[in-house]
Amino acid sequence: MLTVKELKNIEGKRVLVRVDFNVPLKGGEIRDDNRVVAALPTIKDLLEKGARVVLFSHLGKVKHKEAPEVVEEQKKKNNLAPVAVRLGELLGKKVAFCPVTRGPELEEAVAKLGNGEVLLVQNTRYEKGEEKNDPELAKIWASLGDAYVMDAFGSAHRAHASTYGIPEILKAEGKPVAVGYLVQKEVENLSRCVKVEAKDRPYVAILGGLKVSSKIKVIDSLLKKCDRVIIGGAMAYTFFKAMGLPTGDSPVEDDYLDYAKKCLEEAEGKILLPIDSVVADAFENPTQVKVCKVNETPAGFQGLDIGPETRKLYAEAIAKAKMVFWNGPMGVFEQDAYQAGTLAICEAIKAIPDAFTVCGGGDSAAAIKQFGYVKYFSHVSTGGGASLEMIENDGHLPGIDVLG
Repeated sequence: MLTVKELKNIEGKRVLVRVDFNVPLKGGEIRDDNRVVAALPTIKDLLEKGARVVLFSHLGKVKHKEAPEVVEEQKKKNNLAPVAVRLGELLGKKVAFCPVTRGPELEEAVAKLGNGEVLLVQNTRYEKGEEKNDPELAKIWASLGDAYVMDAFGSAHRAHASTYGIPEILKAEGKPVAVGYLVQKEVENLSRCVKVEAKDRPYVAILGGLKVSSKIKVIDSLLKKCDRVIIGGAMAYTFFKAMGLPTGDSPVEDDYLDYAKKCLEEAEGKILLPIDSVVADAFENPTQVKVCKVNETPAGFQGLDIGPETRKLYAEAIAKAKMVFWNGPMGVFEQDAYQAGTLAICEAIKAIPDAFTVCGGGDSAAAIKQFGYVKYFSHVSTGGGASLEMIENDGHLPGIDVLG
């Protein structure tokens, strides 16, 4: 695969770059510009080479099946204009913004770009054909460029017009398609978690979060690759019910009990489950919060974090690891009373500085940022869903495979 660093002779060429500017907005103000900052190395590299850079990104969701007035309200809420302003501040130069996604105004905005200049196109999801990879839309966008760079890892698991359709067309036309610095880094680090070498064993995976159903494929994949799979969060309760243990009011996916049972039988002892939990008699404003063994979960209580004995057990397993992949918190870390389990995982990873440790984005990435542990990880993924799918699919994602 070609990398952005290897792109040559692009002075004066129009380079279409798919970035991930899906930032949190409130009242038109950006609350966290990390995703914009993450795209800077690729954008700066292209500008220094004299390219004419055209940026595409989605922002939020636009549900085109809703009533027209609802769609318009969603578009207004997810307008990329404020991001163009912030990008200009970070680059120290003006960033042009095109408020439409097709037609003469966009064509003129691209045509007006000079060497070393940058244009941000309005939210790709303003187009209902974006998420369907509409060939006509992909053709319109591809016609604007002489080359393509994929630097939106968080969208690489989606075969959309801007992530798949454009590079597919340009590649067929013999034009260069490449990965940006951010995607290159993600692929290199996550590939290590997929194609496991002897030096990275023992390999420990840690999975948390709410649902088994959303992580079935990744559990299956990791059980084949890992020496140990640690499970925490609410998803553990589906396993407990499958084992015949009491679960109180904890969320359980009854449709996945057979899967959980089969998973435990075939795991050959690789799966590590909690042995105690922090439980409460209500999710919000509980009157009782206590620790109990998992086989003693009281009726009317729900598990909201792993308990102290489980924290020790998990820390011991992590201490032996040469490589760790973590996706999903151990409890409701957003609330002070249920942070200890997720913090214990952070501490355990901090204690193995020589190991290769990957945080697979999503809520776990939010947790380590909140608690100040980012610097203790070898790699923190920018795409929760994409990182999981890359593990599931043995290193393959449509938005990256199309470039090869």
